[in-house]
Amino acid sequence: MTLQRLIVGVLVLLIAGLAGAFYMNWKTLTQLRTMKAFVEGYVFAEAVAACERAQSTTPFKWNDGTRTSILGLNSVKLDKYTVIASYTLVADGVYCDFDPIKKKANIGSNFLERD
Repeated sequence: MTLQRLIVGVLVLLIAGLAGAFYMNWKTLTQLRTMKAFVEGYVFAEAVAACERAQSTTPFKWNDGTRTSILGLNSVKLDKYTVIASYTLVADGVYCDFDPIKKKANIGSNFLERD
């Protein structure tokens, strides 16, 4: 009888621990999504301005574009000390990668064949 109570107690504690872990994970992910949306909104105006000013053979026209989309803030981790961030916009088949740290825009015409 004592063994059964012990097993039930451990099972209840395990379920409560898992529920708490899932709740904390959900709260953290919600906060991260909110923070990412804030950063993307903050960078958006700078990205559009830099992309439209950038010199390229294929002009990037966000405000005059008919098919525009925001791919959002992305990052590539080259090694444990170097992370490269970019904010990508696409307008009428022309993409623009904006580096929010360097405030530099790169324009290309084929999104899938970019660096």
